[in-house]
Amino acid sequence: MLTKRKVIDAISKLPDKFSLDELVEKMILIQKIEKGLEESEKAEITPDEELDKEINSWFR
Repeated sequence: MLTKRKVIDAISKLPDKFSLDELVEKMILIQKIEKGLEESEKAEITPDEELDKEINSWFR
């Protein structure tokens, strides 16, 4: 989950002028990273072997 502190930190790292699209993209990226970290901590991840099989099936 995003926190106010993380949003403020992300905004402070943007240039003085930025578009709304850039801000939204940054927030989405941070949210996805946070979600991935939470899933990893809960062991809700896909093992590498399983992921390799899935990716290989995309190219058949």
